[in-house]
Amino acid sequence: MKRFALWLAVILCAASACPCYAHDTPFSYVDLHLKSGGIEATIEAPVADFAHYLPAIEPEMLLNPAGAEAQKMPLFALLKERFHLTADSKPLTMELRGVAPSAERKNVRFTLFFAWAGFPKSLEAQSRLFPYDSRHTTYLNLYEGSRLEQQAVFDAKSTKSAYVLGSRQGVGEVVRQFLAEGIHHIFIGPDHILFIIGLMLLGGTLRQLLKVVTAFTVAHSITLALATLNILSPSPRFIEPTIALSIVFVGVHSLLCSAEKRDYRLLFAFGFGFIHGFGFASVLKELDLPRQALGWSLFAFNVGVECGQMCIVVSIAPLLAMMKRHSERISRRFITAASVFVILAGGFWFFQRLFMA
Repeated sequence: MKRFALWLAVILCAASACPCYAHDTPFSYVDLHLKSGGIEATIEAPVADFAHYLPAIEPEMLLNPAGAEAQKMPLFALLKERFHLTADSKPLTMELRGVAPSAERKNVRFTLFFAWAGFPKSLEAQSRLFPYDSRHTTYLNLYEGSRLEQQAVFDAKSTKSAYVLGSRQGVGEVVRQFLAEGIHHIFIGPDHILFIIGLMLLGGTLRQLLKVVTAFTVAHSITLALATLNILSPSPRFIEPTIALSIVFVGVHSLLCSAEKRDYRLLFAFGFGFIHGFGFASVLKELDLPRQALGWSLFAFNVGVECGQMCIVVSIAPLLAMMKRHSERISRRFITAASVFVILAGGFWFFQRLFMA
């Protein structure tokens, strides 16, 4: 049984042994505006990804307007190689209109144009901007006039998206895309995962644990919507350290309390869920989606996050219960060790985000 406890500890540690920032997964953004003479496009991507293909260039150099201008042709050549549009199965030629850094996002933004003789019947986009990083995700928004008509998500497994002009993207497709993004985001967020695991350490029935996680979901759904709609937007300099501090709180609670006495997990889940919601919002907010596109996207993303959380609960909870049934002493020792790990990880993230941001 001691070996079982050791393996479970390894699983929990591995689940959180990721880079110390929860939202460091690289994103790029593509906006396509369909006009009578062609497509006005913008592509924005992290300077770190561009610099990977320019060995002599440091990422910070591309955040300077002069540096971005000096490197615009090598960067443009990279875009031409990795992003393609075809209209009625005929390739469109990419033209460079301008380049400018976005220092706040640490991105470079390209203004592009794809000329055509007239509106085609169909359009296909193919994107694999940075294949060296399998985590990289590209979000595409396609507009006809001022109306957002289609959204697409490109990653290592999905590199193409087709569109029939004059058609509207189905609700089912939007839900599918952002449901997957919600699930993906919970599993790339080590702080969110560790917070949930910290809530589970004291055990309880599966129903009790799902109730705690649902309280977390309800709270973060509220602030996720507020932040995505730009109604309330606190600074990440406050949100990120506070998320880390919430992990310390649940770790201390698991270390000092028991499920039978002073169990505040429901309160912690609901209260800190409001803070974590602002962290989740960083993904959707960076998409710059217009309000008419947010409804189903926001709903599906929330459901995806909840599904990811449920997967964590139903995977870890039976193992914790099995350990407790076998040996109360070993279970308590494991909870103590895991709680200390949660506290240390949360404390490390807190001071890193507070002083190194």
